[in-house]
Amino acid sequence: MTLLNSWNSGISTGLMKCNRGDYMMFEVKECSETETIKNLFVEYSHIKGAESCFVSFDKELNDLAGYYSGGAILVGYEEDKPVACVAVRKISDETCEGKRLFIKPEYRGKGYARIMIKAMTDKASELGFKEVVFTTKPEVMTVGYGLYKRMGFEELSENNGIVSMRIDLSKTN
Repeated sequence: MTLLNSWNSGISTGLMKCNRGDYMMFEVKECSETETIKNLFVEYSHIKGAESCFVSFDKELNDLAGYYSGGAILVGYEEDKPVACVAVRKISDETCEGKRLFIKPEYRGKGYARIMIKAMTDKASELGFKEVVFTTKPEVMTVGYGLYKRMGFEELSENNGIVSMRIDLSKTN
C-alpha cells in the first residue's frame, strides 16, 4: 500500500507498508551511475522469453548517455538499494519511448511498477514529450501488460506477439 507518492525535483518517493506491518522507503531518482544501471539492465535481460527485447543491447550498454540522450534513466531504490528501473528514450521532440521497466523479482508485488511507470510518465512530461510509446510481450510480461492497460496505455498494434502501446501525456496529469 502506497502511503506517500510525490514527484518533486526529479525524485518520486513512496512509503510502503510491508506484510510485516512495518514501512519501507521507496524512492525513484534520475540515475547516472553507469554500473547501477548496467546491473539492473543486464539482470532484466536474463528474463526467459524477453530475449527479443534486447536487440543491439551491447551498443546500448556501452553508450548509455548517448542512447538515452534527451531522455532519462530512472532507478527505484528500496531503503537505498537499487531494485527497479525504467528509461525514457527520445524518439522525436514530441514522442519518447518507455524502455527497460524492470523490478527485481524479490521486490515484486509491492506496487513499485506502478510508481516507476508514473515516475516515467511524469519525467517524460517534464522533458516536454506529448506521448510515450513502447513495446511489450504480453505472453512473457502478463502482469506488466495488464498494469499498462489499467494505467491508461492503449494498444496500437500486435506483431508476432509483440504489442505496441502508447499513452497521451496530456491525459495523465
